[in-house]
Amino acid sequence: ELDLGGDDFVLDEVDVHIQANLEDALVQEALKTGVDLRQYSKQVELELREVELASIRDYIKESENIASLHNQITACDAILERMEQILGAFQCDLSSISSEIRTLQEQSVAMNLRLKNRQAVRRQLGHLLDELVVPATMISTILEVPVTEPEFLEQLQELDGKISSVKEQAFRETMACADVQHVLDKLKIKAVTKIREFILQKIFSFRKPMTNYQIAQNTLLKYRFFYQFLLGNERTVAQELREQYVDTMSKIYRSYFKSYTSRLMKIQYEEVAEKDDLMGVEDTARKDILGILGPSLKNRNTIFTLGHRGSILAATELEGPILVPHAAQKSDLRYPFESLFRSQHYALVDNSCREYSFLCDFFMATGAGAQDLFNAVMGKTLTMFLKHMEGYVSDCYDSIAIFLCIHIVLRFRAIMTKRNIPAVDRYWETLLELLWPRFEHLLELNIQSIQSTDPQKLGFLDTRPHYITRRYAEFSSAIVSINQTFPNEKTNALLGQLQVEVENFVLRVAAEFSSRKEQLIFLINNYDMMLGVLMERAVEESKEVEGFQQLLSARTQEFIEELLSPPFGGMIAFVKEAEALLEKGQLEKLRGEEARVTQLVRGFSSTWKSSVEALSQDVMRSFSNFKNGTGIIQGALTQLIQYSHRFHKVLAQPPLRALPARVELINLHHLMVELKKHKPNF
Repeated sequence: ELDLGGDDFVLDEVDVHIQANLEDALVQEALKTGVDLRQYSKQVELELREVELASIRDYIKESENIASLHNQITACDAILERMEQILGAFQCDLSSISSEIRTLQEQSVAMNLRLKNRQAVRRQLGHLLDELVVPATMISTILEVPVTEPEFLEQLQELDGKISSVKEQAFRETMACADVQHVLDKLKIKAVTKIREFILQKIFSFRKPMTNYQIAQNTLLKYRFFYQFLLGNERTVAQELREQYVDTMSKIYRSYFKSYTSRLMKIQYEEVAEKDDLMGVEDTARKDILGILGPSLKNRNTIFTLGHRGSILAATELEGPILVPHAAQKSDLRYPFESLFRSQHYALVDNSCREYSFLCDFFMATGAGAQDLFNAVMGKTLTMFLKHMEGYVSDCYDSIAIFLCIHIVLRFRAIMTKRNIPAVDRYWETLLELLWPRFEHLLELNIQSIQSTDPQKLGFLDTRPHYITRRYAEFSSAIVSINQTFPNEKTNALLGQLQVEVENFVLRVAAEFSSRKEQLIFLINNYDMMLGVLMERAVEESKEVEGFQQLLSARTQEFIEELLSPPFGGMIAFVKEAEALLEKGQLEKLRGEEARVTQLVRGFSSTWKSSVEALSQDVMRSFSNFKNGTGIIQGALTQLIQYSHRFHKVLAQPPLRALPARVELINLHHLMVELKKHKPNF
């Protein structure tokens, strides 16, 4: 039952309380079933009391177990309390151990630092002692062992290192340096003395006759450290040795090359080109003051013809063995100047490369210093070479020899560039500055000689190739073939000018012949000869070849017309006149030409065979080149067939179609078959 008289009862909360109870699942179920709530409440209280009593009975029943459990829990609490005490003590112990570990760590770091410091000091002191202490082995080796022994070189390098170290330590004011300075000074003086004597002995050995100084140079290169030691410790001695070497080698090279050059010039061709040996000067046999003919042609150098002289530019000959003058004299051999020049300068190239490399290696020279040192050694020799060349070139009229020398220089310069030896570059430039103007001057002299040649003063003229054109052809082909490797525009320009003068000369000479036929024969023979010679050596695309091909073709065509004119001139003239009338549409004018045409047809039919035979013989007599002559015959026969064909076409026109003489015309096919019999066989 509800207690409505309590002080704590609050009426406002009744609704909330009722609402909460109504939401209870049991209350809702009771309401749904229509149960009396008061009765239901009492029933619930009874059930709760029964449950409570049952629970009490269970506790009483299990009281012993509960008591045992309580005792066990109490024991566990005691154990846990002891564990807590033990762990607390252990925590205190760990704290003390951690402190000890930190102390040990600090001590270890300090000991490690002291160890490193001691090791660093020991290392520096050990290095210093190694640098300063002079072992007895070094002293005995420097004093007693010859400089050529490996032990001496090894100890010398050690001594050089100690001297450098003492200088460095003395700069740092290291007191220990004073203890070894006097010992090192004495050893240095002894080493310098022995090295100086050794190198001077080697240098002086160069001066002995027949000495192969290259072997001595190779020996010095094995001991290049000697000079390095002197340069670092006794510069005055190093300078003395270098001056001795420069003075000795300068004299040796100059003496050798002067002697070699003079002996080379003794095996030159005895008869060389002179100032009158120009293209436009008549070729007459020259005699000496006693009236005896000069040396035989086997010892006379060609002036305008290249021949085998160009082979000197081939790699096998260019870098072949140098000439040995005394051997050549024993065999009575003579050589053109370019062969002597090649031998002389190949010896220069070989020695210059070796000398420059030696100077750079032994004297440790580089750049401008190496060039200056090389000039000091080879300067007198190069000056002697230039004076010799200047004297020879100023009186040389062999333009092919000069041009070959130019190309020898260009190739030798390329070889030294490939070897990375710049020592002689200035010499090559000076030499080219000497050779090029002379070559150009000689070309101009030849041009002037052709310009000044008067055909009327040449004496008897025939239609064969003139010696001046042959000289030009040989000379031009020689220069063009040589110039292909290293083209030079000024050379090409001078050759072009020379070609123009030769063409003008040929035309002037041709004008001396009375008949046009002889003029054409002369022109064709000369053009053909020049073209043939040029094509043997020059490339077919060269402008010289192209120019003469055009001239030859034009003159050949004109000559064929001139050749056909005497026997077949009437027919040719009629064909041209008739074709002109045909173009104008005036064929009726041909009606009055029946008698002329009849005469032409019968004349051609009766004489063409003999005329062709005479024509062929005339051509073969007129032209010195068989191949050219046969080509002209072939061209003439081809032209004759063309004129005959055109003659047939004219006679087929209405005004002449009914002409009785047409039946007497030679059949074109038959004519071609017959003319083929006259075709030359090569």
